[in-house]
Amino acid sequence: MTHFDDSSTSPASSEIESAQESETSPPLASAERLASLTTTASSSGPPAVHSETAATIELRRLHRFFDKTKAVDDISFSVGPGQVFGYIGPNGAGKTTSMRILATLDLPTYGDAYVNGFSVINDPELVRRELGFMPDAFGTYRNVNCREYLDFFARAYGLIGRERHERLKWVLGFTGAEGMANKPIRGLSKGMKQRLCMGRALIHDPAVLILDEPAAGLDPRARIQLRQMISELAERGKTILISSHILTELAEICDAVGIIEQGRLLATGSVDEIQAEQQNLGELKLRVLNRLDEVASALQQLHDKLDLDNLLIDGQLVRVGFSGLLEDQATVVTHLVSQGFQVAEVNASKKSLEDVFLQVTEGLVQ
Repeated sequence: MTHFDDSSTSPASSEIESAQESETSPPLASAERLASLTTTASSSGPPAVHSETAATIELRRLHRFFDKTKAVDDISFSVGPGQVFGYIGPNGAGKTTSMRILATLDLPTYGDAYVNGFSVINDPELVRRELGFMPDAFGTYRNVNCREYLDFFARAYGLIGRERHERLKWVLGFTGAEGMANKPIRGLSKGMKQRLCMGRALIHDPAVLILDEPAAGLDPRARIQLRQMISELAERGKTILISSHILTELAEICDAVGIIEQGRLLATGSVDEIQAEQQNLGELKLRVLNRLDEVASALQQLHDKLDLDNLLIDGQLVRVGFSGLLEDQATVVTHLVSQGFQVAEVNASKKSLEDVFLQVTEGLVQ
């Protein structure tokens, strides 16, 4: 992952990032100092300007350039309350850069982004109160255990007393990390570290979660558990922006997706909506037992009534591109049977998210 100059971010984010990347545990007493930086906006600065919008996450014509490289090139989209939005693209497409901007760890060249109506440019401190960020790689305090690690960040976010104790207990339970609470971080597996990182993102009960490749490197069981956690968080009203290379899993949990390549947003919406835009909803498969040399001409008779294309006949299996309804499928079968064809099987399938991704993108990198 490319690391950018974060000198423009607030002291709190810079200090927290510096502490995370350390190989040794910082003094836990410094959490109180971090708390004052993280949760208190500057009294000398201008008052916060809250954007009146129904979206919980909103990117407005976001641009981020590095010299001549357009890492993020005029991206706009929004995510509503309680929605899970999948951010899809090849490596180097601009996903992490735009996520870092949302997390107030980088600034856009121009354009703006909003979290619960607060601008990442004008109100970064208020954005951080609303948001939990789980990066694709995170630093750890090697000489502390998991409970101490989460407690440090709870203090950094200003949680005190009983509230902090109850929040720690809930996070450890929700992420399934109770059994490793007293284990040193340096001995954790990849899956355990991902649980811990998720716990850190949730410790201050944010309304919005930004998850950058949370399933990377996880075994199948850990991926299933992560998917269950994300679904439950969405049911609790959390708004979630998630990037992943495991497209089949995104399709199962996402309300909408955005496909990005070379810094530009190529498509956005539900998988069904994007499929409809590409005019390629799926495929109809039929097993025909007789007169196979006449099937093509028989289906051609329906071409003016139904959207059928890309006919392929492989032995008894007949495959045809199809974008109709259930009634239209019945029309195809009825037509063939009335013509004397023996139709043994019928199966209609939509294009998968992987199919849509390959259709929309060109495999370009910057």
